[in-house]
Amino acid sequence: MQKPQKIFERVFLVGGPEITDGRDCCVYLVDGGNELALVDAGLGLSCRKIMENIRTLGMEPSLLKYVVATHGHIDHIGGLSYFQSKGVKIVSHELENRAVSEGRPELTAEWYYGIKYQPVSVDITLSGEMPNLSVGDVTLSCPLTPGHTPGGISPYLDIEGTRVLFGQDIHGPFNPSWGSDIGQWKISMKKLLDLKADILCEGHFGIYRPASQVQSYIEAYLSQY
Repeated sequence: MQKPQKIFERVFLVGGPEITDGRDCCVYLVDGGNELALVDAGLGLSCRKIMENIRTLGMEPSLLKYVVATHGHIDHIGGLSYFQSKGVKIVSHELENRAVSEGRPELTAEWYYGIKYQPVSVDITLSGEMPNLSVGDVTLSCPLTPGHTPGGISPYLDIEGTRVLFGQDIHGPFNPSWGSDIGQWKISMKKLLDLKADILCEGHFGIYRPASQVQSYIEAYLSQY
């Protein structure tokens, strides 16, 4: 297993297939100074390890205030109940509530992993096309990017003139049972291209940089579908 790592100023990789569990999505940490936020929570079996990784990076886990769920698949939200039990606030878009709050199995894709999802109440419900979340002294912009799921978001932040995009599950897959829509996904991918991100923190395949590689990565999947 690899160690947690710094990606850029204020941005870290603390969980994922090579760091915590092969079934976890990539879990990213945003450092807002006096507050921390996770982007996604993994499948749920590695939450303590994620907390340890935060400490390993020299930060205090007690400063963790938010987990931002990019969409409602269990490999991204399975750990939400653990973090909420520690006092961390759960953030997701209202269009993902049926997965995150109700735990509808066809939407969480729990059947794929053979693990039961434990629904959680959402503490901060995002709505609209471009909601924001303040994390200490930084702002996560959370554009709505449906397609993979109905209410997926792709948070990003601007740090020291660099745009870091958390484009979870750009690659798909797509399944009508959990509300996939290829047409909406294509529109969403073009929206992400327009952001001109310098660094892409992808949901399962790691980090892409500089901006030319981010663009090529997204365009390759647009060409594929």
